Amino acid sequence: MAADAAQPHIPAATSGSYPARAGNLVRPLIDGVPTFLRIGEAIAAARRSVWLTVTFYAPDFRFPDGGGSLFDALDGAVERGLDVRVIFWRHNPESSHYGRTFHGSEADRALLRERGSRFRIRWDRAPAAFCQHQKSWLIDAGQPSETAFVGGINLTAANLGTPGHPGAEQRHDVYVEVTGPSATDVHHNFVQRWNEASERASEDGNWACDSGDRLPFPSQPSEPRGSSVVQIQRMLHPGRYTDGHPAPGGQPFDVAAGERSILEQYERAIDAARSTIYIENQAIPIPAVAERLGRALARGVDVVLLLPAIPEDGVYAARQDPKRKSLFDGLETLGRHRDFLLAGIAGSDADGSRRATYVHAKIMLVDDAWCTIGSCNLHSNSLSGHSEMNASIWDPPLVRALRCTLLAEHLGIDTAHLDDREAFRLYRGIARENQRKARHGDPAWQGLAVALAPDAYGKRP
Repeated sequence: MAADAAQPHIPAATSGSYPARAGNLVRPLIDGVPTFLRIGEAIAAARRSVWLTVTFYAPDFRFPDGGGSLFDALDGAVERGLDVRVIFWRHNPESSHYGRTFHGSEADRALLRERGSRFRIRWDRAPAAFCQHQKSWLIDAGQPSETAFVGGINLTAANLGTPGHPGAEQRHDVYVEVTGPSATDVHHNFVQRWNEASERASEDGNWACDSGDRLPFPSQPSEPRGSSVVQIQRMLHPGRYTDGHPAPGGQPFDVAAGERSILEQYERAIDAARSTIYIENQAIPIPAVAERLGRALARGVDVVLLLPAIPEDGVYAARQDPKRKSLFDGLETLGRHRDFLLAGIAGSDADGSRRATYVHAKIMLVDDAWCTIGSCNLHSNSLSGHSEMNASIWDPPLVRALRCTLLAEHLGIDTAHLDDREAFRLYRGIARENQRKARHGDPAWQGLAVALAPDAYGKRP
């Protein structure tokens, strides 16, 4: 069953490695604590294997409710006889400022020796300043219980903050659990990366295995488990991988030429939107995406774009860079449309004042019918050189329920009785009223959402 049969007006990507597959059971997971509670449960219930791809990692990460560290969980799984494998990103000098990583330094390897860790590791670089940005988990690869998790939450303590609750960190993010045929495509991706990890032949490129450790590609998709159509989509740099072994039921794909199916899907979904587009992203959309959003607004689509209310330092620097002017011009052009909202979210601190919540999610919902959830930002790095993975989902009841859950968090009200256009117009009204209150120093907002000025975004207050 193709995605087009599920929701004809939002076509699937055609350029990627994996087809749109029916029969998936899908469970969105909102924010770090619920996500890692569920992943911890899945690890505990695993019968055969635990595989994961990691970009950023810090030793302060702990699974919620006393679940222990990442290495506690992985070492415990090995002790239970499971096949445990991790692909960690190893940065290049050009990308060493990106964040904390477990890149296989001598100190990292000393820690593994001290712990007696026996799970298998491969380190994998990306070209130049780019990064291996996929964040995925795969439980029981190739077994009837095969389950995948795809999203963007990093393995650091900061990513376990909860929006709207007092604390040192408040972060908002989204993951998705997929069980069924499309989980096999996450399996295929892991095998492709494991077998061609850049450091596999390096003296310090493996742990508890060697360069000859290869995995077989999956031969058939998992059995149907639910009613959602899902397509696993990626961004891959040309030349990074060469083994184009097709996914089960998929067409031959020249992976050596790279993959851009996430960007293709964003473009197709925006162009097909009829009523609403809702985006949560860490980054301002690149000009080409902003232009498409502008055309959607011109034909009467309501657009809400949720970004970090206080951006990272790099955004302030970009605002001052004439070479990046088109990025902010695109945002300001969107702001001239009546039906566009740029928003952030801010929870209450312990003293009742407002503290900005950092939006790290990478999702888009269209027409209460389709959504994408994953690791891919809308900035140039993710859309031109990083490796990324998203799950696109065609399932109107599920997407509508996700919209209601997100808006309940951000607005503090239930929008289940509203259609998508009514709900996002309410979002716009509440956010603008909260913006008015913020300007007058009044923290008594409705919910967390606050309108932001597109022509001031990225300018130092």
